[in-house]
Amino acid sequence: MAELVKIYPENPQEKEMLRAVETLRNGGLVIFPTDSVYAIGADISQPKALERLARIKGSSLDKVDLSFIFYDLSHLSDFTRQFDTPTYKRLKRALPGPFTFILESNNSIPKLFKSKKKTIGIRVPDNSIARQLSQMLDNPIATTSVHDDDDVIEYTTDPSLIKEKYDALVDLVIDGGFGDNIASTVIDLTGDEPEVIREGKGDPADIE
Repeated sequence: MAELVKIYPENPQEKEMLRAVETLRNGGLVIFPTDSVYAIGADISQPKALERLARIKGSSLDKVDLSFIFYDLSHLSDFTRQFDTPTYKRLKRALPGPFTFILESNNSIPKLFKSKKKTIGIRVPDNSIARQLSQMLDNPIATTSVHDDDDVIEYTTDPSLIKEKYDALVDLVIDGGFGDNIASTVIDLTGDEPEVIREGKGDPADIE
């Protein structure tokens, strides 16, 4: 059974945050709020946790598409190929914010996922809980969105309902208040021009 922990986004309590970080560090899965929808996360250095995350998505580790939550832009180069100044400026303008940017990955990503993956989706959410989790873990968090089976409501926003649904699948659920039901905007920055893959909460004009 998953533990439900209340954390206040305005001023996340260190004790509760440490409990969530330890859960990730020990190979557990944690559900937490972002600046868009709630996400399920795993420490990228825990292969078994990544496999569990892939299974929740109905996929295998070598085929799954996950995005990575960073505290800021300073550690991107550990996972991405070098990118040009215009790309950096776009990231700087939009982040923290409700965007997922697709960049070319370096060799660390295929090793993690035992695949030939050439891209990485990166997130720096405008949410103190999500960003501090990554900062305290000292690692990016591999994530997927919390989806709903309802045809009308695609994303569950109530943490207690999320716990009910994922109780047997994850180890800890952070109640950071009601989430949004609009996902992040996904923009591919691997080509000559930015390509909007999915329009969501972030305004693509913000990166121009």
